[in-house]
Amino acid sequence: MNGATSLVKTMLDSGVDTVFANPGTSEMHFVAALDAHPEMRCVLCLFEGGTSGAADGYFRMKRDVAGTLLHLAPGFGNAFANIHNARKAGSGMVNVMGDHAIHHLQYESPLKGDTVGISQTVSHWTRMSPDAASVAPDGADAIRAARSRNGQIATLILPADTAWDTADGPVTAAAPPALRRPDDALVEAIAQQLRQPGAALMIGGTALFGAERELAGRIAARTGCRLICDTLLARIAKGAGTTKVEQLVYPVTPKIAQMAGISTLILLGTERPVAFFAYPDKPSLPEPAGCAVTTLCGPEEDIGWSLQALADAVGASDADAPARFQLDLPAVATGEMSLAKVGQTLAALIPEDAIVCNEAITSGHQVLPLTTQARPHEVLGGTGGAIGLGLPCAVGAAIACPDRKVIALIGDGTAMYTLQSLWTMAREGLDLTVIIFANRGYQILRDELKNVGVNSYGANAQAMFDIEQPVLDWVALAKGHGVPATRVEDADFFAASLRAGLESDGPALIEVVCG
Repeated sequence: MNGATSLVKTMLDSGVDTVFANPGTSEMHFVAALDAHPEMRCVLCLFEGGTSGAADGYFRMKRDVAGTLLHLAPGFGNAFANIHNARKAGSGMVNVMGDHAIHHLQYESPLKGDTVGISQTVSHWTRMSPDAASVAPDGADAIRAARSRNGQIATLILPADTAWDTADGPVTAAAPPALRRPDDALVEAIAQQLRQPGAALMIGGTALFGAERELAGRIAARTGCRLICDTLLARIAKGAGTTKVEQLVYPVTPKIAQMAGISTLILLGTERPVAFFAYPDKPSLPEPAGCAVTTLCGPEEDIGWSLQALADAVGASDADAPARFQLDLPAVATGEMSLAKVGQTLAALIPEDAIVCNEAITSGHQVLPLTTQARPHEVLGGTGGAIGLGLPCAVGAAIACPDRKVIALIGDGTAMYTLQSLWTMAREGLDLTVIIFANRGYQILRDELKNVGVNSYGANAQAMFDIEQPVLDWVALAKGHGVPATRVEDADFFAASLRAGLESDGPALIEVVCG
């Protein structure tokens, strides 16, 4: 057994059975080991940002880690943006980064780079295996680290000779350490604070879906506090039957207005809200001056236990029914196209238990409002601000949940960052419908230019904002990657195309021309 085989067996013995890969020469022994173990699902991504984005989406839905296979420092660099997004989402992943054989590192070969340095800038845990005998225990430690604190980025650097040299047998990863819990005194103090006028409970992480979301709603119903959540969320339950929670908006000024009247802000499973950017003459923190901000439980701590302890402390029970979104399906829209009509039809047709990956950065706020009254579903959003997440995140979600329909809402600008994910969708036969909003530009940048006080601009700025001349042909791009596609310019054809995509068992793309 060589080091690479010991690592693959360690992953399988530890319950890690999916790897999103973009290998190179240094990883060939690992590829051979994967090939000898067909029980490991290997998903080829044609760009490293696809591997990391898919591993992120996989963790968000599976609540367990996948591996990535990356080629030296440049490969990790290509994956960096979506590793950053995964870190901000609280997603765990095990990155296996190849490196040159240890004896070769003394030479300045073309692909030599600072593998440890680039990993440490974004990973919670980094280790380079010194020899083949260390690979299996190091791999087990990486898996344990990735599963710790509700999900972390763990990167194992595998020099080529540690992969090909003789090694011992596999090692099963130990369970992650117990999550930190708040003490009883803090729970009791916060229970008292939530009963006071102007109190708000801000939830995140696993409190945004499943039984924990329901429990948060009961706490709010019992105490009368406001229940809110942040703007950028890794995963949230939406639609009929879900407990109502008020989501903060992106722009600073309306976000400040949303938080007016809050005198006590309790954080549970989330960080303190902050403006996405700094703007001239606008505050970084949106809460009112003098608002007391207290953390009961951070994102890396025991969210479920903290919710239950708080519910017990305030006396919440099944009798405290939370406010819920009600099912009220709109009619399918007809006539001329508009983003509001896209949202209307989407709300009418979303299948129950669907997963919606949203990276429609400027179109989404017009498309998504009606989905609160659609059939119950879940939404995965951008968390770290680095664009190019949506398509590979949808790939990972679809692989994690093959029995659920996946819909990806993507702007045309951001889709260009990781359009290679379309090929992976086709190869894997994923049940995934992609909706591309073709506004022919980086509309978010036009909005941000105004936010910093520039209200007019000339040819140079325009050239950096639009993606016209030539216009992107998303039907051709999709078909070139093996995905059936249609372009729609009216609401009737959009509805027909969306129905067809959802009825299919494979991938489909709809280009919405929205001006």
